[in-house]
Amino acid sequence: MNRPSETEYAPYYQSYIDQVSEADILPVLRSQMDELDVLLGRVEPHQETYRYAEGKWSIREIVGHLIDGERVFGYRVFCIARGEQQNLPGFDQDDYMLTAPYDRIDLEDLLSELRLIRLGNLAMFRTLDEESWSRRGVANNNSVSVRALAFIMAGHLRHHMNVLRERYLNSLPAQPDSTEASAS
Repeated sequence: MNRPSETEYAPYYQSYIDQVSEADILPVLRSQMDELDVLLGRVEPHQETYRYAEGKWSIREIVGHLIDGERVFGYRVFCIARGEQQNLPGFDQDDYMLTAPYDRIDLEDLLSELRLIRLGNLAMFRTLDEESWSRRGVANNNSVSVRALAFIMAGHLRHHMNVLRERYLNSLPAQPDSTEASAS
């Protein structure tokens, strides 16, 4: 498998493509869920709704956003690999989050859902022939290839793992003091 050329995706996605240095994308997509589990393994239940600043998503919401992205990118892969030529809709991540239930769902359940969706997408990727990987379609008024979408999926997850490392996990609130909790 070759990396996608810059003509296979919108410039907006360059930062996600840049997150993936590997040429063989399937092993990257397979290993990412284990990496995310390890990364978030130290997050305690009381920390799952932590936000590093006002107006930022919680840890649960970031994983929920990854679920949304995985679904949308996977649907685009499916449609384009099957030859769809109609413009596939975009999605506004902030609008989606306004009605999403993610802050009310345990992190463990969100990670399980994300893993299931990723496994479904991997099963689909494994059925694609060379022609399907190169096939192009239109999503959100931009030309994109199936190959580019696979790299975008991997880069999107890596981007958010970096955000979690840099902005969340180093500043998690400590365990609430049990004496304070019982006194109130």
